[in-house]
Amino acid sequence: MPHVTFVTNAGQFPKGSARPSGSVQTALWHDAAINADGYEVAPTILPSEVEFIAIRAQGPGGQNVNKVSCAVHARFDVNASSLPAYVKERLLDMRDSRITRDGVVVLKAQQSRSLEQNKEEALQRLQALVDAAAEVQVVRRPTKPTRGSQRRRLDEKTRSGQVKALRGKVRE
Repeated sequence: MPHVTFVTNAGQFPKGSARPSGSVQTALWHDAAINADGYEVAPTILPSEVEFIAIRAQGPGGQNVNKVSCAVHARFDVNASSLPAYVKERLLDMRDSRITRDGVVVLKAQQSRSLEQNKEEALQRLQALVDAAAEVQVVRRPTKPTRGSQRRRLDEKTRSGQVKALRGKVRE
């Protein structure tokens, strides 16, 4: 059975521990690994699971851009990865043009003139995508509007109706 971890902007805290006040909190539902300190670790991408293909970059760059293959296509097979099942399911359910029907995430990185820096950028973007899939927003608990807010809304509607009624033709 999955359990909940609270991740805040002040750090990660195991369920039931004290959290700093004023921190933004997000719940993660998963079966992630727990480190020695008792904190849960978010799922990470292993570089060995990503296939990198060097391609020629687009755009300006003179002769260098025509000769050197420094841009990278990173291909990550979600189904064959070591990610937890809940992350795989959420990744495949995402409506993202970078995810193929076969469940392969394809990213193109060409910001840098260095092949290694482009590989690193592709891995960071892939990790950001996995982190987004692992994060589950806390379910909003519906509340009713207060009597005062309902009264203020109706008063404002009455006032705006009166203003609009005065915009009509003048009758004598």
